[in-house]
Amino acid sequence: MYNITASNPGKDDTITIAVCSGLLGLTAMLLVYAWCNYNYRPIRAKNLTWTTLIYCATVLWFIGNLVTNNHVRIVGVWSNCKLWVLWLRVFFVYVFATMTIVRFYALDRVFNQKKPFTRRSSLISGAIILSFNVAYCLVNQLISSSLTLEYVPDLEACKITMAFRIAAVSVQWLLWGACGVLIFRLRNIQSSFNEFRESVAIFLVIIGLLTETSVTNLHYEYYVFEKKRRIQKTYVDVVASVLVIWLFIGYPVYKSIFDRESYEQMWLERLAKDGPGNTYDCSNPQGTTAYAKMDENTDSGFNNSQVNYNGKGINSAYMNNHRPFGDDPFNIESGMSTHVPYNDNLLPMALRNNIHNPLLNSPSLFGGNYSNSHPDGRHVI
Repeated sequence: MYNITASNPGKDDTITIAVCSGLLGLTAMLLVYAWCNYNYRPIRAKNLTWTTLIYCATVLWFIGNLVTNNHVRIVGVWSNCKLWVLWLRVFFVYVFATMTIVRFYALDRVFNQKKPFTRRSSLISGAIILSFNVAYCLVNQLISSSLTLEYVPDLEACKITMAFRIAAVSVQWLLWGACGVLIFRLRNIQSSFNEFRESVAIFLVIIGLLTETSVTNLHYEYYVFEKKRRIQKTYVDVVASVLVIWLFIGYPVYKSIFDRESYEQMWLERLAKDGPGNTYDCSNPQGTTAYAKMDENTDSGFNNSQVNYNGKGINSAYMNNHRPFGDDPFNIESGMSTHVPYNDNLLPMALRNNIHNPLLNSPSLFGGNYSNSHPDGRHVI
């Protein structure tokens, strides 16, 4: 009826599933290590919660690919095409994209808008993501299967219409286009975070993935019946999505294993060097920078990483008496060569390791006031 010579799932498909599962398993180990070392400050600044959610979307996207790309015999429970193709493959491709957008938006909100990205912000962003993706898939669920996708028993495959393919691919380009705009806005983020360079690398990976997806779905309508093309499609999807996660957190994890103390020292020194208002324009007429305000229950790594300088600048007399890097507080080379220990009390509260032992009864680096009592008995700035 369709004049198609189908290649049924076989040994090569099984190998593809095993290799891709191995890549996802290795990435899971990366995330577990990162969570186990969450107190390592370069890792803590990477917003592990959202990165982990992006990984979960990747896994479910891969499960949807098993049916979409015909790697399993589509019989029995696998024959519910709208469940596997629409609600797993398409839905979580969009979730992956929108979660990545939110992660970049958090950076934009912190660095460019000078506003906090708190737990409330995360929940609102999550609700918007869920609403958008559910609405899109629900509309397609209610449309007749003959116009979107349906199961063809003779082929043991899901037939996906060209109109559905064009719509799905177009939405992906739209989402990643919005992501590109955010990445452009992040171009001035400085060296302590490396976020712009990482973001550009991620965007290039995704553009490559989108180009391959567009060509495969729009030019090779029946690619799922060609063993080489369907295997290629699955590998490209998994490698690209996993690479995005490794670009997010791979470098600080690598450094925490092989160069732990010296890299953290250098990272903190760069943060201090970049930190005063000349780099991030942190001054604020109200006395505190909005992006440094943090809900005490927030999970945001971006807020946790920022020094809360106020409009008055750093108290020079205080810095003269509490230099963390030797004679020149912003001389990285001097600090590294003399191995002067970093003064933890000069860091933002969220990045301190000795948070229960702050400097008491002395002027704060973050303003001209003294520390105040907290209801639980601690002294906080």
